[in-house]
Amino acid sequence: MRPHMAGQTTTLYDPSALKSLTFRPLAVRVRTGPDKGKRFTVKNRHIVLGTDPELAIALEDGTVSRRHAVVEHSPKGLLIRDLDSTNGTFIKDVRVEVAYMQLPGVLRVGNTELKISFEDESVNVDLYTGEHLAGMVGQSTAMQEVFGLVARAAPTDVTVLVSGESGTGKELIARALHQLSNRSEGPFVVFDCSAVPAELIESELFGHLKGAFTGASTARRGAFREAHKGTLFLDEIGELSPELQPRLLRVLESREVKPVGGERHEPVDVRIVSATNRSLLSMVQDGGFREDLYYRLAHIEISLPPLRERAEDIPLLIRHFLDQSDHAGDLDVGFETMEKLMRHPWPGNIRELKNYLDRASILSQGDRIETKFLSTQGAAVADQEESTTQKATAISTDNQMENLVVHYDLPFKDAKTKLVEAFEKAYWTRMLNEHRWNISGAARAAGIHRKSLEYVVKKLGLRTKEPE
Repeated sequence: MRPHMAGQTTTLYDPSALKSLTFRPLAVRVRTGPDKGKRFTVKNRHIVLGTDPELAIALEDGTVSRRHAVVEHSPKGLLIRDLDSTNGTFIKDVRVEVAYMQLPGVLRVGNTELKISFEDESVNVDLYTGEHLAGMVGQSTAMQEVFGLVARAAPTDVTVLVSGESGTGKELIARALHQLSNRSEGPFVVFDCSAVPAELIESELFGHLKGAFTGASTARRGAFREAHKGTLFLDEIGELSPELQPRLLRVLESREVKPVGGERHEPVDVRIVSATNRSLLSMVQDGGFREDLYYRLAHIEISLPPLRERAEDIPLLIRHFLDQSDHAGDLDVGFETMEKLMRHPWPGNIRELKNYLDRASILSQGDRIETKFLSTQGAAVADQEESTTQKATAISTDNQMENLVVHYDLPFKDAKTKLVEAFEKAYWTRMLNEHRWNISGAARAAGIHRKSLEYVVKKLGLRTKEPE
């Protein structure tokens, strides 16, 4: 039985847990497959390889999964972890789920062989080796590096851009940066750029005077002035309209705001942390986001891995959430249940895990958490996305549209995001098939600019080749 520790407190920050790790970057050469001859230099401690074009090692092999495997440096050596790929990950012709790899060596994914060796140079990274940091929980290699960045960045006033899928804990990172800073006694203000109507976002951000527009019966301070001497967290910054981006840039440069309807600029002292689940660099290249604003917001970038890529954190997260629960009592998690939870794809990430535990702790009979309360929608969607990525032409997009899954177990915004993503993938797969994967023709038929469709294809991981 796991003892229930309601009201348990954890250390906000342990300076002795912040350490520096030196490792050698990887030289990766593709020996076989469609990418034969390509070379990659990997300077990150934790990377994912697959067919997703946003990855550090992005392959064109249709037998490779979208997010196929994790490669990460660890104190014991180079760790390879398969991400429940369709065709498996192999070291010396042995299929592995988690294994250490001796270098130089050969890794096989799908029909692609990768020769991996060390570069001559060395790289230093900061690691936070504690399991808890300012309310966050994690012990995986990826999260140790994230925590290290948070610990280093928090005492400064530099802007931080946090990226990651919905539910990965971007707001927790922002709160940790605030709690560990010299501004911790000041306000922490959250502004969700996707939740405010376009016509109101300017006054919500910068404030307005009484009578500034129809309905402005009282004055409003706005998010910037409310966050004075504290931290302003701009969530979903990628949703900020192009019309407002220059105004935000001016405020960041001048440290002054002018309320709507006002004539005076008022000084503000605010630390900015922003977050997005989109690729702002891709938006910059596509013309949807200002390059100068991007660099103003991203003095330091923190990328949060999805939960499926750090499954070793799941037991720790489960213990953390059950300890906090008012309903868990002495509930325990059996070995088989834990195995299933660690293999679940968790499309809603940590938020979905917490929702499941809340539901299971109330409905489970006896003293064990039961997996029957685990949503199967995540696995279905993951399988659907995997099949689409590997060979879009092999899927009936009519069936895709009929089988779109609504995630009723997720918050509205996250469920809507996943439904829209599934719709976009089905729509564009069919449109591109009809035009034999000709970008210009599909863009004309859909009534959008070619550049916009190029961005969509890249974002969705679709393959721009003729169907078989």
